[in-house]
Amino acid sequence: MNTRIKKRFIAGAICPKCNALDTMALTKEDGVEKVTCVSCGEQMVQAEEQVEKEVRQHEQVIGVFKP
Repeated sequence: MNTRIKKRFIAGAICPKCNALDTMALTKEDGVEKVTCVSCGEQMVQAEEQVEKEVRQHEQVIGVFKP
């Protein structure tokens, strides 16, 4: 099964790694949001609240990405 994931670019966003402007794309799959820089590949991930509650009960977390 070949599913396409829609990318939404975030206007005015600057990549924290390479400092490129307007290269950050947001995708969402299985309740998890992922922001990826299309220039350098830097990624940040955040799960939706209901997904996070299920996943986080059984693991230790150092920090959670909050945009």
